[in-house]
Amino acid sequence: MRKSLSYLAIFLLMSTSIGTAAQSKPAATPVAAPDPEVVVTDPSQITSKEKWDVQALSIEKLYMTREIGDSAWSPDGKQIAFISNISGRDNLWIVPSEGGWPVQLTVSNQRQQSPAWSPKGRWIAYTSDTDGNEQWDIFLVSPRDGQVVNLTNTAEIAEDSPAWSPDGERLAYRVRPKDSPNYEIDVIEVATRKVTHLTANTPKELRNSAPLWSRDGKSILFTQTRADDKDSNVLLAATADGKSLNLTPHEGNKIFQATDLSPDGKTVLVTSNALNAYDNAALVDVASKKISWLTRERWEVTAGKFSPNGKLATLTANVDGSSQILVHNVMTGRTQTLPLAKGLNDIAGAETPFAREGTRLLYGHEGAGEPGDLWVYDFTTQKSLQVTHSLVGGVRSEDMVQPFLVHYPSKDGKWQISAFFYVPFNAERNSKNAAVVFAHGGPANQVQNSFNRRVQYLVNQGFFVILPNFRGSSGYGKEFEDANRFDMGGGDLEDVISAADWIVKTGYIDPKKIAIMGGSYGGYLTLMAAAKAPDRWAAAAPFIPFVNWFTVLEHTEPNIRDHFIAVMGDPMKDKDRLRDRSPIYFVDHIQAPVLLLAGGNDPRCPPTEAEQVVQAIKKRGGSVELKIYDNEGHGFSRVENQIDAMTRIAEFLKKYVPPEKCGCNLDEVSR
Repeated sequence: MRKSLSYLAIFLLMSTSIGTAAQSKPAATPVAAPDPEVVVTDPSQITSKEKWDVQALSIEKLYMTREIGDSAWSPDGKQIAFISNISGRDNLWIVPSEGGWPVQLTVSNQRQQSPAWSPKGRWIAYTSDTDGNEQWDIFLVSPRDGQVVNLTNTAEIAEDSPAWSPDGERLAYRVRPKDSPNYEIDVIEVATRKVTHLTANTPKELRNSAPLWSRDGKSILFTQTRADDKDSNVLLAATADGKSLNLTPHEGNKIFQATDLSPDGKTVLVTSNALNAYDNAALVDVASKKISWLTRERWEVTAGKFSPNGKLATLTANVDGSSQILVHNVMTGRTQTLPLAKGLNDIAGAETPFAREGTRLLYGHEGAGEPGDLWVYDFTTQKSLQVTHSLVGGVRSEDMVQPFLVHYPSKDGKWQISAFFYVPFNAERNSKNAAVVFAHGGPANQVQNSFNRRVQYLVNQGFFVILPNFRGSSGYGKEFEDANRFDMGGGDLEDVISAADWIVKTGYIDPKKIAIMGGSYGGYLTLMAAAKAPDRWAAAAPFIPFVNWFTVLEHTEPNIRDHFIAVMGDPMKDKDRLRDRSPIYFVDHIQAPVLLLAGGNDPRCPPTEAEQVVQAIKKRGGSVELKIYDNEGHGFSRVENQIDAMTRIAEFLKKYVPPEKCGCNLDEVSR
């Protein structure tokens, strides 16, 4: 979320040489800083809005609002393929680009991702796994008759990120055997299924990702990242022999991520933190390796894609949890912000967000009261057309709460922590209200100003909810993101606890009625909080958590294991640290009742992690509940499981942290 007032200015830096980098072109227009008036630092300034016609939100209705996932243009620009759970499963759908009724193209009980439409229009490639196990295969489906082909069909090898060659005859993709930490890049001939290894024998500590074809089909661009995520390079490999060229040689730890190659093959569009330790967009000249910076911000700017003629490049600026799309004119060096609705805006489309003629741009938009949808921006009319419609009947945006963007100091005084704080309608400032602290996963993720079904339901029922971006979150620069390395469950945990302390100061919250919840790494922090600060919490609801550094390192996927070791320590060399930061060893301190949810096929945080906690709490006679969804993985994709999980969480919280009657919805008023 947005920085405190001392961070509001966007600083323009002098051009900086990085390795072989030359001075950049004139700076683009600075990204707009957040409005100081919307950043709250004084808890007494938090207020509850009055609204007496608020409709009650049911869990069933909220989870029937559609989720819109990955998307792709048809080659002729007349249709858009996208992933949606309209049917209750994440399947592939097609909708006219001018808007209209979507048509379901695939019917499967398994989730699907990453659609990519072939240049000749014959096939749409996508990925699918089995019951959330993340062993992805690449499939092809005909947009004409719905014929489906499993192209790779490898049970013990995961293939993802499919990208079509310009002639539509080959697919490049990322590949990893189940027992390997390494991702390589392969190319498959669609007609013969012949596989060529573009990369092979990549060192154990490196990962290859995001393959991108040159327009002549002779080269593939990809990013190679170190296991600790602190250093990466952009490589260009010849498809004929796999020989690669490092386009971003540098000293020290710096990130370079390729997002596109210009139509003439001479320039690479990249996201990099090499300029000032914040993500910015740049152009890399293939011949000279010289870098030209397009932005110099102290917010997170992500490079996007070139237009079909190469004259424009898209960028996305994430300013404290809200994002906007910018278009940079490569010829003039000028940048404009597209006139889009406030909230989260990001480019969509597989290979490109641009329709083939280059005058239309596909993007996604969502906000706190608006589920994510696909829109098309027309450069000619400078207007946007909504293509998908996720909000279903009976659910109104006006019944949902817009959060406050708040900042509070960390206990050690090193950081200003940003958070989104949701306040129910019609609440009284009487120190009697219930609250929930919601910790995000990652940890290098960021809570953004997005549509959150769980949060909106809880707020509609009378809960106050705060979602902090604790140290280690992305979006605030390299130093902040690295601040919890080898300290996970330490300073970041204190930032989460401080969120609870801050909301008590608003005068609304009963300090004895605060619960904590979170998923994945947020589930880990939830249990750490319950064990290390037991007097603070009235209930704890972790889902898909890990609880023991030693057992998760033993049983998680090899690539995640190597990453954890790189950022937290070796189970032999750093035994004391890992034990101190494993909540399983402090379960006897937990006082709050605990509800755990897990996926039976979770390859990242196996259900055995949650089961350890259940056994330990039951052994000492504590209150604990566990639900394992056998047909899910790291997260719940089936709508019926999403509804069941949220119902369990809501009933659990209402039982142990009952909200005050505040007239938060009409059902409550009628009672």
